[in-house]
Amino acid sequence: MAPPKKKGLPKPLPEGFILADTEKKKWKLGKIIGQGGFGLIYLASRDVGGPVAADTGFVIKVEYLENGPLFSELKFYQRAAKPESIEKWKRSRKLDFLGIPTYWGFGLTEYNDLRYRFMAMDRLGSDLQKVCEHSGGQLKKATVLQLGQRLVDVLEYIHENEYVHADIKAANLMLGYKDHELVYLADYGLSYRYCPDGIHKEYKENPKKGHNGTIEYTSVDAHKGVAPSRRSDLQILGFCLLHWLCGTLPWDRVLNNPVQVQEAKVRLMDNLPDSVLHLSVSGASTDELAEFLLYVKTMGYQDKPDYQYLKVLLASTVTGRLDFSAPQGPAEASATKVQDPQTKEKHKPGRARGKPKAKAVPREEDDEQEKEMKSKPVLPRYIRGPPITKPQTQQEERVSPVATRSLRPRPGHINYEEDDSEDEGSEDDDEEEQWESRARPIPACNLRRPPIGSRAQAKQRLSTSSGRKSDDLIVTAERREGRQKKHRETNNTHTAYGDRWEDRCYGDWEGSAHRGPQQKAGPTQANGLFSWFVTAGLSLFLGAVLSVGVSAWKGPIL
Repeated sequence: MAPPKKKGLPKPLPEGFILADTEKKKWKLGKIIGQGGFGLIYLASRDVGGPVAADTGFVIKVEYLENGPLFSELKFYQRAAKPESIEKWKRSRKLDFLGIPTYWGFGLTEYNDLRYRFMAMDRLGSDLQKVCEHSGGQLKKATVLQLGQRLVDVLEYIHENEYVHADIKAANLMLGYKDHELVYLADYGLSYRYCPDGIHKEYKENPKKGHNGTIEYTSVDAHKGVAPSRRSDLQILGFCLLHWLCGTLPWDRVLNNPVQVQEAKVRLMDNLPDSVLHLSVSGASTDELAEFLLYVKTMGYQDKPDYQYLKVLLASTVTGRLDFSAPQGPAEASATKVQDPQTKEKHKPGRARGKPKAKAVPREEDDEQEKEMKSKPVLPRYIRGPPITKPQTQQEERVSPVATRSLRPRPGHINYEEDDSEDEGSEDDDEEEQWESRARPIPACNLRRPPIGSRAQAKQRLSTSSGRKSDDLIVTAERREGRQKKHRETNNTHTAYGDRWEDRCYGDWEGSAHRGPQQKAGPTQANGLFSWFVTAGLSLFLGAVLSVGVSAWKGPIL
């Protein structure tokens, strides 16, 4: 049974303590210059006869034997990062530099009944996290793209040697001790052999192992408990590049809740490229990073990346040495935190990356623009109701309520500038012309009643001021007069009867609509009744004469 792991940092070894690695090389410990999650970092020298110089080029990592991170890192260096293997790779790829620290040996030791494991490596300088904090939490876009290309080279090497890093972040990127232009990907404590003996691990979710790694950058697969792969490394790198460029990530405020962080990352990946493009800071777009993550999204769990294509995506017009100075201009003054719209929890104190940012102070230009906008009057067509400066005409009174509501300004389209753009102005004019055409009076010929004669139209225009009621009465009287004249010009009984029926069923009905309940019938109605009686009498008389004539012609009836 394996001994239980010891938590926390190991008890320090005394300065000047001598260690011997597995190849019998001796190392002398100097001062402690750093520490990791479970280990301490000492200055070291191969000259055990004198004190360890402050500018020595070696360091030794030390941790308890029972702990695992240094053991995992050690296995990676032994299998994949031997100095001769790195040099061979650089020649085959025509690279001047590959950012993997040089491994010099390892061994075991005991002190005060405590067992330790140690590993000797090249000494490195400050980490990139301190550089980002010094520059206000952001890096220049050209620097971010250059770092991305160099890290793609590193990932290609370790992937070809069956390993993935699984913990890429600024704190694990170290600058060269003497040459700060050199950047190394260090700390392989979470490295994983994804393809032992050429056989790729299968995709299998394990909730018990979920959310492993650094919560800000860990991959969506790691949130699900899936073993890391080449796809995971590239996704982590994409999140890092986005953070270095923008200074923040959409899930920064919910880092204390891994599930919400996972949901925010899934939303970002599902909505590519727009989810990354809208994170662009002023003067520095995220187009390249959106394409980078979009390519990662298309990869399968076991797919081999196209590393050269990824380097082309991250190509920068700026070449040469890395520039770690603080960005200049509006891009760097961006104090607005990028936040996922569905994350509302606040981030725990002490977890934020970079130096605390000062509260944004409104600039004088913004104040002047705000005052200028407030001082300008609102255009009449954007006021709820008829224009103030124009009197309301009769034609405007006839516009239906639906048209009036439609002419009100639409939400989100209020413009306080007097000089509208050409497109906006033409759109508003078309809308007003459309409603003006709908507000025109309906021609009389289209009304549901018999056509109005020229005499009636003349009288109607003269009596407009007396109102619609008197107009209709005059029109109705003129119609009846015309029909009576027509009745007098013909002796056809059927025609006369039909006109009288029309008078009663149509003309009188129209008149009754405007006549009060006690108003007497006019002379036209009396004349119609008289004509009917005369016609009936003549019919009876003619009938009697005809019957007598027929009887006389046939003789007496037997």
